[in-house]
Amino acid sequence: MAAVLLGLLLFAMQSPPVPSRPTADEGPPPPPTNGTVGHPNGTLQQLPQIIIIGVRKGGTRALIEMLSLHSSVAAAQNEVHFFDWETHFQRGLPWYLSQMPYAFPDQRTVEKTPAYFTSSKVPKRIHQVNPDIKLLLILRDPTERVLSDYTQVFYNRLQKHKHYQPIESLLVKDGAINLGYKALNRSLYYLHMQNWLQYFPLENLHVVDGDELIRDPFPEMKKVERFLELEPQINASNFYFNKTKGFYCLRDHGRERCLHDTKGRAHPRVAPAILQKLYQFFQEPNKKFFELVGRTFNWKMNG
Repeated sequence: MAAVLLGLLLFAMQSPPVPSRPTADEGPPPPPTNGTVGHPNGTLQQLPQIIIIGVRKGGTRALIEMLSLHSSVAAAQNEVHFFDWETHFQRGLPWYLSQMPYAFPDQRTVEKTPAYFTSSKVPKRIHQVNPDIKLLLILRDPTERVLSDYTQVFYNRLQKHKHYQPIESLLVKDGAINLGYKALNRSLYYLHMQNWLQYFPLENLHVVDGDELIRDPFPEMKKVERFLELEPQINASNFYFNKTKGFYCLRDHGRERCLHDTKGRAHPRVAPAILQKLYQFFQEPNKKFFELVGRTFNWKMNG
């Protein structure tokens, strides 16, 4: 018996070590340093070359859906919130890359997170990742955007059977515009644009007129194509007006689709005197924004 044990011990000492192999449950390898992850069918995940940075309730969903009509664009379907949410940002670029769609090498990847525009830390973070990135910003009349903002929150709280405040009590406090209302701050476009222009030149950022995109999307999308230097593909036949919904829907290779029913909901009625206060409040901020971007928009200045 002792001889058998001695033989086994000698065998174990002489056997070469077995090289370690990754097990099936270790997960995929980390992405290579060039910012892409490949797939056997020739597609790959890549960090976005285009980001729709905002603004909330400005028409970002419509913009990314319309941009997806172009064959050279691959769009992330969900809002990623990488640069503005600390829990996501701390996961690093490998996690961000994993949120991107698989795209062919000749396609460009786009993601949209409307909260980026109004987050003070985001411009620097995006610049550190890609200083040459193309940025799209879609804006609406700031008063209309505030009302849309309130409408979204109102319906969300209604569905959850939660208390909601009348819009007048949020807009006005002690007879003056309530500067503490976050929805108002989001419509002070010049404040946020100043921050972005510290890191990116205007040549890298295109402002889409969200009100015009609603009225007549085709001309606005041609401007987007030119800014992104995409081959002209999107045409007037890609859009048709849906009389039932009251806004334009999309037609792509015979397939028709519209935005979700939550889009285009009626705004609450606001007293004319309060609306007039809003229009007057935004007059100076709007002028400052026009000066920053070197163009004007057809936004209401009075009732």
